[in-house]
Amino acid sequence: MLGIYNYTVVLTYVGMLASFLGLNFAMDGRIESALLCLMVSGVCDMFDGKIASTMVRTKNQKRFGIQIDSLSDLICFGVLPAVIVNRLAAGSQLSFYIGAAYLLCALIRLAWFNVDEEERQERSTGAREIYLGLPVTSAALLLPALIGVSKLCRWPADKLAIALLILMAATFLTPFRLKKPALPGKIGMILCGGAELLLLLAWVDI
Repeated sequence: MLGIYNYTVVLTYVGMLASFLGLNFAMDGRIESALLCLMVSGVCDMFDGKIASTMVRTKNQKRFGIQIDSLSDLICFGVLPAVIVNRLAAGSQLSFYIGAAYLLCALIRLAWFNVDEEERQERSTGAREIYLGLPVTSAALLLPALIGVSKLCRWPADKLAIALLILMAATFLTPFRLKKPALPGKIGMILCGGAELLLLLAWVDI
């Protein structure tokens, strides 16, 4: 079969399948369940690179890993957030157009990341330390947090979620330097994710 098959890509596939499940939840109007799937995809993405680094890979295996990771990210952190917000806003025209713009920005960023990452790996064998712009994976932390807090405080979650998509789309393509989080930063994100999980479980209906 076409493709590369080893344990380094398994977590990427799990994250993508979780997002596919989330898309089905979102289209059924089960927003909280869809957000939980988005968070699962975020956790998978957080650790798939670490797992890949445990194996000595050929040049083609590394290139395949870059491509498959970004293709999965487009579904997980591009398509799924856009659909969640569109359904949250009851399919309004504004949410449709903003979601489309957000998805386009995510697509452009991921395509550019692939080009940049291949060039970086040709120059260096170390891990990436700096991102340009906001990574699309940030949607897995920011969107559930916003909607969870909005529900808790009785704020208009649909309008705030649309505003968040606009902000994230702009920062996806803005070339500011962002240091890749080290272990303390990752622990902080996991703790924030745990708090979001508890918040969402108060409304979820799987």
